[in-house]
Amino acid sequence: MPEIIGGLGIDFVVANAENAAGGFGLTPEIATELFGYGIDCLTMGNHVWSKKELIPVLEENPALLRPINYPEDVPGKGETVLTSRTGMPVGVVNVCGTTFMDNLCCPFRTVAASVERLLAQTPVILVDMHAEATSEKVAMGQYLDGKVSAVIGTHTHVQTADEQILPAGTAYLTDCGMTGPMDSILGMKSSSVLERFLTRLPAKFEVASGPAVFSGAVIDVEVTTGKARAIERIVRKETREQLI
Repeated sequence: MPEIIGGLGIDFVVANAENAAGGFGLTPEIATELFGYGIDCLTMGNHVWSKKELIPVLEENPALLRPINYPEDVPGKGETVLTSRTGMPVGVVNVCGTTFMDNLCCPFRTVAASVERLLAQTPVILVDMHAEATSEKVAMGQYLDGKVSAVIGTHTHVQTADEQILPAGTAYLTDCGMTGPMDSILGMKSSSVLERFLTRLPAKFEVASGPAVFSGAVIDVEVTTGKARAIERIVRKETREQLI
């Protein structure tokens, strides 16, 4: 991460961390470690409550978000405005889809209200759309086109090849991809996942090991308008020789 930040001149980093603690949830210790790499904002998803010790941090740290479309009295918050390395205020919204996922509040109407609040503070807004269905992510991009700088999808762990600038100036990518072991099934040991598929019996998932892949996207935003000028997928693959 420090190499990418320095090499590409990154002003602000958002990372989805809902699987950082062994594949399920996030702990305060791992959150501190991730922030130490230069990440400015951590978003979560449907595994946000997997580690109960994270709840106080969700309440206290404005740079750690849970999906905004949980009920209002749920701990934490789903939107924030933070300052980039160049002093620009950046708004971030974390939202969960509802197709094939938890029955939360409407992600579209909830995000629309959030964007209206954030636009009063900054034109630069990024939305993490944490969703299972590709169609729901595409719909969110279309819905917010011209209203936010970027809509980036997370949750499905496989980087998609549909990065684009939508007609009204919003950068879009259906899924930014996984950071984790390449020799795996979505980061988990293949044997345990295959056992579940083949037998339909419960199987304990374990995080795989070996060379890892770093996936993400770099977005160039015009700060005065909040419109995206470019989006590029990035992938960094570790080799076995690098692990020795």
